[in-house]
Amino acid sequence: MTGLEERPANLEPRAAGLDYLPGFGNQHVTEAVPGALPHGGNSPQQAPLGLYAEQISGTAFTAPRQHNRRSWVYRIRPSAKHPRFRQVDGGMMTASPILNTAPEPNRLRWDAFPLPGEPRTFVESLFTVGGTGDVRRQNGVAIHMYLATRSMDREYFVNADGEMLLVPESGRLRIATELGVLEVEQGEIAVIPRGIRCKVELLDKAARGYVLENYGDLLRLPELGPIGANGLANPRDFLSPAAAFEDRDEDVVVYQKYLGNLWAADYDHSPLDVVAWHGNYAPYKYDLRKFMVIGTVSFDHPDPSIYTVLSSPSPQEGTANADFVIFAPRWLVGENTFRPPWFHRNVMSEFMGLLWGVYDAKAEGFVPGGASLHNCFTSHGPDEETYARASSVELAPHKVDGTMAFMFETRLPIVPTPQAMAAANLQPDYDDVWRGIQRHFRAGTRAGGEV
Repeated sequence: MTGLEERPANLEPRAAGLDYLPGFGNQHVTEAVPGALPHGGNSPQQAPLGLYAEQISGTAFTAPRQHNRRSWVYRIRPSAKHPRFRQVDGGMMTASPILNTAPEPNRLRWDAFPLPGEPRTFVESLFTVGGTGDVRRQNGVAIHMYLATRSMDREYFVNADGEMLLVPESGRLRIATELGVLEVEQGEIAVIPRGIRCKVELLDKAARGYVLENYGDLLRLPELGPIGANGLANPRDFLSPAAAFEDRDEDVVVYQKYLGNLWAADYDHSPLDVVAWHGNYAPYKYDLRKFMVIGTVSFDHPDPSIYTVLSSPSPQEGTANADFVIFAPRWLVGENTFRPPWFHRNVMSEFMGLLWGVYDAKAEGFVPGGASLHNCFTSHGPDEETYARASSVELAPHKVDGTMAFMFETRLPIVPTPQAMAAANLQPDYDDVWRGIQRHFRAGTRAGGEV
């Protein structure tokens, strides 16, 4: 995306490209054309270069300073310059609450979601797997798959319902936003803030991945507590885009997701016309391979919360509206320890996906591009083969390598959509992975104890 074809001859912008600004939640300052940012104030009587000043507020004006997110943008036209929106077909995309008349407590697992045979953009391909909470009350999440086979060109998208965390499984994406350009690939994530306009282009023939749509408090880095000042996802590894813009005076369509429905308006210009901006409300990307994994060096292993990359807190202290957790390559050295994830039931609901390799708790059946859902207090854990191997293997230091799995976790029950429950790739025999587990109880010679 150059977006500079019709610039006045006296303006010499920095080439629009993949310039990134490091730091999570930093107060960034960036301009694509020198002199586009005003000095000494945010909204001068006349903004430089004939631009319009506009503030984008991602939180309430009075949110605490450490959580307040806003950016000032200086654009060719104010974003208010557009006609009415009309409702259009949203396809397989919806919002919470999910209208499923009989949600079930069963463990669910899907094979890889198939790519469509016909051309579909990122927006057209969104397939809602499930969700929780209520978009109207701004709590909970929705979980989608994107299954794109065509780039967006004169089409743009804005999500007024929540911020979107994109987890690519295959195919590279070029995400052009109002505030600049991100490129992401397998092993990276991108977060597009609520209300930020964007265009998703494919750098390969097709792209598949997962989307966590967060209705609640904005994602932030988790507290480190006794870990100390360093570890997990380091703030400097998060990258926001430097300013880059499109100067296109031509007919385009802007799609807006609003309370679960899809709307469209015909613009006569590109909405990605921000020439400069400053603030801390911006898209960002992160390379999951830079995550500093914490683990035991003695026995047992800590709870999987130590693998949290980003978290959206809830009003209930210590309990997340949504967590994004990864299971990255790491060393296992615990002595006298069953090293894979143990059998457990959890007050939190867990949606898992796999980007590559084999997840260390599932020997087979859990595949890249697929997913599993274990709702609150649903019993789950390693399959029969994994348990048999891990309970008898020699406990030498071992590196879990060549794999990357992740989890979307929430304190609320995730309700799968009817379309996800009817999908041809839903595995009907998932429960069988535990069917062959045998009893090994040995009562010994102790008296009593049996009820």
